[in-house]
Amino acid sequence: MRRIQRAALPKVAQNYLSKRQVAANDKHKNGVLNIERDWKSARQTKPLKAVVATLQTMMGPRQRCMYCLDSHGADIEHFRPKAVYPKRMYEWPNLLLCCTECGRFKGNKFPMSGKQALLIDPTREDPWKYLDFDPVTGNISARFDLQLNDWSAKGMATVDVLKLDRREALSAGYLKTLRHLSDIVERALLGGAVAIAVPVLMTELKNVDDHGLLGWCLSDRGQTIYPFNDLHQRHPGVWRQCRRTI
Repeated sequence: MRRIQRAALPKVAQNYLSKRQVAANDKHKNGVLNIERDWKSARQTKPLKAVVATLQTMMGPRQRCMYCLDSHGADIEHFRPKAVYPKRMYEWPNLLLCCTECGRFKGNKFPMSGKQALLIDPTREDPWKYLDFDPVTGNISARFDLQLNDWSAKGMATVDVLKLDRREALSAGYLKTLRHLSDIVERALLGGAVAIAVPVLMTELKNVDDHGLLGWCLSDRGQTIYPFNDLHQRHPGVWRQCRRTI
């Protein structure tokens, strides 16, 4: 996973969503809201197609799922499920792009701790604050929080809901991306610090970072494995510049 910058919607689409939400709220208040029928009706409209197009643009040319970053984003996903939170069903900040598999695993699940959502929203927060990566197996797991002396609750809930540690094809994809990132760093190290142009290096790394692993590789965890540990130890100035430009 990686942090995703939410784009602004075209004004026509935003106005349409606002009007649909007001209408849905009125229906819900009067006990006549059929959530699935209402959403299906809206989904066929041009404004909702503009919403999909905007979500796809946010994910770049490959249009990957915002949760796993491994599969094609097939459709709109409601971060807070519309069946549980109908008052959020047309809110732009609640809409994500999701693949079929992640959508099937998530369904209407939305774990909470009191009033705090335990599922990671990649458009609002950095997933690597809560998640860890195993460079041997390719699995995603919860990050251990040293301050709390416990595993991240958000990380555990997200991994559990999306089965991020039990999807072989997903793990293989993450390992492939790690190899590509490692190859680029190895080649950069051959020339020494003087020859490393950070903007060029970061562009190359971002171009192959299909699974959002760069944030992990340039973290305190990534700096413990080769070749990122070499970059960190031999060229700390370059390392700091790279971290600032993630």
